[in-house]
Amino acid sequence: MACRRVGAGVKVHVKVAEGAEGFERALQVRVEVFVREQGFAREAEVDARDREAVHLLAEDEGGRAVGTARLYPASRDGVARVGRVAVLAEARGTGLGALLMGEAEAEAARRGYREIVLDAQTRVRGFYARLGYSEEGDEFEEEGVPHVRMRRKLGN
Repeated sequence: MACRRVGAGVKVHVKVAEGAEGFERALQVRVEVFVREQGFAREAEVDARDREAVHLLAEDEGGRAVGTARLYPASRDGVARVGRVAVLAEARGTGLGALLMGEAEAEAARRGYREIVLDAQTRVRGFYARLGYSEEGDEFEEEGVPHVRMRRKLGN
């Protein structure tokens, strides 16, 4: 997986989280971002998709988990879903989110997927648009937060 300097020269390593320990480290980042910062319900943070998902974990030079994303099959053949993309507050604005998404796309391609779909909070849809994702459909709410579905074909 990727290892590169982001932001102010901070070296970050993105890898597939291995086993229960890897998942717990990814979950810690998700809880910090989605539960503590954004107020989503803790009970809703872990779902059945976590068992089938590939979890990506970004670590800083000291081995501290600073970002995560998960990848799993969508309902259609050849389509992967990316979700639970989370970067700790102190690592935002460094390019880590784009690095995570790039690694999610690379992992999806390695697994034979042709496109990725995701449900973005509307406040960050510009981030995904800059990465080549296009909006589809109307806005919808998830736990009271506006979202929009976005899609990107891989290999372009």
